[in-house]
Parts: sequence; structure tokens; C-alpha cells
Amino acid sequence: MTAQSLPEGFAPHFRKSGFTDPWEPLYSRILDDRVQIGLFLAEAHCNSRGFAHGGLITALADNAMGLSCIRKMQSEGREPKGLVTISLSTEFLGTGRVGQWLMVDTDHVKGGKSIAFARAMILADGGAIAQASATFKVPE
Repeated sequence: MTAQSLPEGFAPHFRKSGFTDPWEPLYSRILDDRVQIGLFLAEAHCNSRGFAHGGLITALADNAMGLSCIRKMQSEGREPKGLVTISLSTEFLGTGRVGQWLMVDTDHVKGGKSIAFARAMILADGGAIAQASATFKVPE
């Protein structure tokens, strides 16, 4: 994959916010059971050593897992008004570097009536660099 080509199925991210504006362009792929988020790592995404910043990785994982929980609930006929993150953890396994495709892939979602849980892998050019898990409150 080159920096000019997106993985199949990815398109400009459907959700914009002032918080994620500095990371643009963001891309997402909507699947039946989850939402994947990706971007090509640039200098603005990295720390002084040229590695993907942990804050970026954690925030993208939080975003992808929350959107995946909503997607899963929608597939069950529910329409949540959004979610609130109440617990989030990230374990770093490796590094991402400028030019690599960074992708968050939520690989487990469990949605209850008032609480939802998710787990994700964060990949750089297909290799695992972090894993994350989160718990979300479903507002009434």
C-alpha cells in the first residue's frame, strides 16, 4: 500500500469534530458489526522521536470503539443517542512511524442496556502496535 492508496472500503471519515480536525484526513470503513478508523501517519501525529503519539492512538481507539458499539446496537434495532466513555485503557505493543497506515479495528463489542464494552487492536501497516479496551455508558 502506498501513501496515495487507501485500503479497500475506506472513505473520508463520516464524523467531523474540532477535536479530530488536527488529525485530518481521517478515513473510516463501516462494516456490519463495527467501524474501522484509519489515517496515514504524518509528522503532526508523532512525538519528537518520530513514533505515533500515544495520545493519538488512544483517542482514535476510543472513537472507533464507541462508534462500533453504536453500530452494533443499531444492528440489533436500537438507536442510542451516543455514548459516554467511563473506562479506557491502552497497552502499547510497538510503534507506528511517519508514512505508515494506522488503523483501529474493533474486534469485540458487547452492548448491554445501559453499559457497552469494546476491545480493539491498533495496527500500523498491518502489524499490532497497541490494544485498547473501553466501557461506555449508554445515556437514557
